[in-house]
Amino acid sequence: MVTLQIRSEDRENESGSSIRRLSAGIEEDIDQEYDKPFENMLRLNMGDAQSVGQPPINFLRQVMTLVAYPELIHKGIFPEDANIRAENILKNCAGGSVGSYSEVCGIKIIRRQIAKFIEEIDGVESQWENCYIGQGAGDMMKIFLAVIKFNENGLKAGVLTPVPGCTSYSMIIEGLDLQKIDYYLDEDNEWSININELQRAVDDAKTVCNPRAIVLINPGNPTGHILTVENMEAIVNFAFKENLIIIADEVYRTNILKANCNFIPFRRILKEMDKPYSKMELVTLMSMSDGIYAENGSRCGFCEIINLDPEIPPMIYRLLSISPPACNIAQAALYCLVNPPKPDEPSYEEYHNEIFRITDGFKASASLVEKTIKNLEGIKCNPLEGGIFFYPRLSLPENAVEKAKQLGLLPDEFYVSQLLQDTGICVVPGYELGQKQGTYHMRMTLISDPERERIIMQRFKTFHMEFMKKYTGFVKT
Repeated sequence: MVTLQIRSEDRENESGSSIRRLSAGIEEDIDQEYDKPFENMLRLNMGDAQSVGQPPINFLRQVMTLVAYPELIHKGIFPEDANIRAENILKNCAGGSVGSYSEVCGIKIIRRQIAKFIEEIDGVESQWENCYIGQGAGDMMKIFLAVIKFNENGLKAGVLTPVPGCTSYSMIIEGLDLQKIDYYLDEDNEWSININELQRAVDDAKTVCNPRAIVLINPGNPTGHILTVENMEAIVNFAFKENLIIIADEVYRTNILKANCNFIPFRRILKEMDKPYSKMELVTLMSMSDGIYAENGSRCGFCEIINLDPEIPPMIYRLLSISPPACNIAQAALYCLVNPPKPDEPSYEEYHNEIFRITDGFKASASLVEKTIKNLEGIKCNPLEGGIFFYPRLSLPENAVEKAKQLGLLPDEFYVSQLLQDTGICVVPGYELGQKQGTYHMRMTLISDPERERIIMQRFKTFHMEFMKKYTGFVKT
């Protein structure tokens, strides 16, 4: 049977390897039918909703099926609006087949539809030529950052990234040999972005790099916050003053968890602030993998670039031309995201019922999570406003911190390893995502089935109370 034995240097050499190895070992134990206090492992360490039971959207899968097997079109098997969309896509594929090479920047009809989609939902003019399709938000981020990667006055380019934040972005920045500039989100103020903290980060970085861009994740990953208009305007002012390109990751924009929270895209903020801010450089990212669509395996997303130097689009084209393009079938799913069924189309009712079921499920799950931890000792969390993650702060007993030290683990790493071994719930320790020194966190993925969420949280609550009792001698109930 697997047990946790990890050296500190192993963790430093491969971030998160201890939890990954432990989870892999537990899965092997389950396959070998070793006795466990749980029947199955719950991988809540990734934002992979379909892997934990969320059903795919039927309309997307219908169109994906039709473009892959066109003989089914107009055979009375699928709704006519799905047939029409499949035909439109195939007409724009070489040879009328999704098996052909995709256009470098994405299928043209889909890029045009992306621009229309942006204009419809955000009320901001969009040029389809500025919309690029790739293998998800991370892929588009990597391509764009490669464009701005150049040394100036002997200093490399720097990119401001939030802490806590998305580990894949950190790896992209470091992999491109750019300077990563950390700025800390304000946990005590619902994860807002403090302008003084941004100024500190930029001022400290200017001795080692040229700050070129700022990454903003809204809604937050892993924090689940949504930026207010006032905060966004202050950020825009700061970026303007420091001549920074804004890179807005908005992949969770459809996952709003509270009725009183409104998501506002940065493109609309720039427009409403008018000149000179409306002329600022902006890159926005959207993905099929995240949010209510959850097509992680499809690997497809898009970016829109606004007001960038005219020399940049040809550079993006060149980088896209040497990168594997998004699969044409995945682009068909993206086409459905930006061209969903209309009220007068046959798929409209089913499609929107599915969307509402998923979004309402996430809202109910978020509310259940907040209620579960409200009266627990040693754990607290800011309001869950958007996204699909629960990111609480852990106040661990000194005995637990000392036990972690004896094992060569960080305190939150020890906590989540115990959670995994006792309950089968796999989550991410906060140190992987970045956190202020002396604080401990974990990230758990929400699921869209409130009943399953209730069972998970009951399992979690039991573990947490027993853990606190074990290492403090008492627990508040």
